[in-house]
Amino acid sequence: MRRNHTAGSLFTVFAVVLALVLALSGCSFTSDNSGAAFTDASARKITIHMMHLWPAGLSAQQYKLVSQIISEYEQDHPNINIKQDVLENEQYKNKLKVLSASNDLPDVGITWAAGFIEPYARGGLFAPLDDILQGARLKGKFVNGATEAYVVDDKTYALPIEMNISPIFYNKAIFAKYNLEVPTTYEEFKDVVRALSSHGVAPVALGNKDRWTGSLWYMYLADRIAGSETLKRATKGTSYFDDPGLVRAAAEVQTLVDMNAFNRGFNGLSYDEGKSEFMDEQAAMYLTGTWELPNFTTNPEITQEFKDKVGFFKFPTIEGGKGNIRSWMGGPGVGLFVAESSKVKEEAKAFVEYFVDKWGETSVTSAGVIPATRVDTTDEALPQLYVDLLNELYHASSIALFADVQMKPSAAQVHLDMIQALFGKAVTPEQFAERHKEAFAKGS
Repeated sequence: MRRNHTAGSLFTVFAVVLALVLALSGCSFTSDNSGAAFTDASARKITIHMMHLWPAGLSAQQYKLVSQIISEYEQDHPNINIKQDVLENEQYKNKLKVLSASNDLPDVGITWAAGFIEPYARGGLFAPLDDILQGARLKGKFVNGATEAYVVDDKTYALPIEMNISPIFYNKAIFAKYNLEVPTTYEEFKDVVRALSSHGVAPVALGNKDRWTGSLWYMYLADRIAGSETLKRATKGTSYFDDPGLVRAAAEVQTLVDMNAFNRGFNGLSYDEGKSEFMDEQAAMYLTGTWELPNFTTNPEITQEFKDKVGFFKFPTIEGGKGNIRSWMGGPGVGLFVAESSKVKEEAKAFVEYFVDKWGETSVTSAGVIPATRVDTTDEALPQLYVDLLNELYHASSIALFADVQMKPSAAQVHLDMIQALFGKAVTPEQFAERHKEAFAKGS
């Protein structure tokens, strides 16, 4: 017993001495998210995995901006390491589905709004972000309506970083070569298509393998013919695509196909392959979102000679139609989510809060992107194309979210499949409408 008492006393003395040493050195034992031990709470090593869709080769300015924000955050937070996983658009969407099936999402990732985000939110895969939305850094900073499309059951599950509208960009040099005027009516637009096609020039660049690109054309035609409210009800499933105006819009898509309005092989080309037709000046026009503005304004990899050739116009009005020329397809762009299952959820949320704020501050001048947060551009020397489109955004009569984003996933899949079939003339306009009706009837 005597020996045990002595051993216990020695241990007690050792513990006291050790505690004094640690106290004097200001250290304590902590562990990182992998379980490794460290001797300073402020030096707890944390890795945050971020997955996004801006590869350096395809979205140079966005990739550069993301890397810049990450670098600055890591400098301010030496114990944080942000690991990037970068994929192009469709690869990203596919990987997100795979990872969600095993509840192995990245700590921070990119998502779309409305119908796209619903299953992730209701499935408990994304963490609510209302706390940082109402925090000191971000409260009151978002453009009106920017965050609403990310709300599911009264909770905000992602924060948008972009606002987009979708103009028809055009090559001013090609138009000038053939003495073409910017069209303001649909008949004038078709005259431009006929003139370009007769000279062997592809009127419109399109990569419809990804299908949402073709959906943009259908949505604008539907909006201009049937009106924004009719289109809105159809995409929400509260009315059907067999509305006469919406069926006529589908028929107009096939009229454009018959007129050779689009580049050859468009239904088999990806978004980026279609874009290259316009960037390489092989096509005169290109309907896409303002996320492409960097390529027309700030991207140093693109020649100034080409940038100077790019103009835009609003999708034309259609005689007898109910649409407004100031009605746009677009809305809040991609947003950032935090995985509910993240082992570093609070750290990931802090990074998202910082990222969204910094993106708003620097995306305008460094990337040419229109942010979802309010920024003061009065003192900035911005490209005229950017200023003009920003002005169009602020004066829009309405901005409709892309159809496949608004719809729930299974209905969106039907929509996208039918878009490709419509452009490929594999279905009639009436069949196109009926397949949508069936999809919504199933509760998709």
